[in-house]
Amino acid sequence: MQRRSFLKKAGLGLAAGAAAAPGLVNAQAPAAGLPTVSWRMAGSWPKSLDTLYGSMEEISKRVSAATGGKFTIKVFAAGEIVGGLQVLDAVQNGTVECGHTATYYYFGKDPTFAFSCAVPFGLNARQQNAWMYHGGGKELMREFYKDYNCMQFTAGNTGAQMGGWFRKEIKTLADLKGLKFRVSGFAGLALTKLGVVPQQIAGGDVYPALEKGTIDGAEWVGPYDDEKLGFYKVAKYYYYPGWWEGGPELDVLVNIKAWEALPKEYQAILEAACAESNVSMLAKYDTLNPAALKRLVANGVQLRPFSNEIMAACYKAANEVYAEISAKNAKFKKVYEAMVKFRTDQVQWFSIAENRYDNFMIAAERLSQKAPKKK
Repeated sequence: MQRRSFLKKAGLGLAAGAAAAPGLVNAQAPAAGLPTVSWRMAGSWPKSLDTLYGSMEEISKRVSAATGGKFTIKVFAAGEIVGGLQVLDAVQNGTVECGHTATYYYFGKDPTFAFSCAVPFGLNARQQNAWMYHGGGKELMREFYKDYNCMQFTAGNTGAQMGGWFRKEIKTLADLKGLKFRVSGFAGLALTKLGVVPQQIAGGDVYPALEKGTIDGAEWVGPYDDEKLGFYKVAKYYYYPGWWEGGPELDVLVNIKAWEALPKEYQAILEAACAESNVSMLAKYDTLNPAALKRLVANGVQLRPFSNEIMAACYKAANEVYAEISAKNAKFKKVYEAMVKFRTDQVQWFSIAENRYDNFMIAAERLSQKAPKKK
């Protein structure tokens, strides 16, 4: 009897404690009294890509769960509301409240857009996160996005990408002459200096263009996504690295009017969901890419590095483009100079502990694989 009496009193005490601190036991309680809000998110991705399109779904689920279903975001794949390359326009003019995209797709509007995604020989994934979260990048980019009626949120990263699929080997600079290559924005300008004919094509349209021979090569992301899109079936040579995408960031763009109409609680939840997606996407790619690459090689894919000659020529061409754009675009110059200053310090730091550790582990792993196995 005494035991039952004690448990009853303890239960009443826990209930009282829960009432005093509802946030500890009922995550939905803070949403009580807040309005029901329904948004639409347009994406630049086909549904088949569970990494990119899937991150939109993750953000939507997290926002809904954190608000007890009061703030919902319905996601739409590329082409369902607007094309994959029109997401910025749809957010800017209020067709949708938000969108998930790679902002270097809008390089033609202003090359400054590329800095919240990736630029040739720019930052790797960790460095991009450091710059955006703590190095001043977020402030610079949000100032820029105001002119386009948008708020910008870091919401994903693929890590360093591959250099793409080619129907023939790319051994020397001469092999680039006249090459029709699917590549986005900034990299296209640099490659043009080397004789490449860049083509900007949305993800869902790349395979048929490569299959028909409309293009000679195409870059997308990396092994996992590239395998899903089937590029290995129509192009044999797979090159690395994608020097134009050392750590490409994916963003959620939000219409400013829609953002300002959100309760502060919902704003905080959406921003947190984007940050969570940023971490989750990179982790997912790092988990899935190794096995995908093994499968591709097993299917006859020829893995090739870009030669030092090609890399050096591309680096020189990219720097020439940076100088040309900076001379006529003050907004671009402001962000570029800040990024370069940050990159210089980052490269110096990464060359110490990180680089030494990675290089040793690569050598050690290769050596262990060659060592005869004990019976």
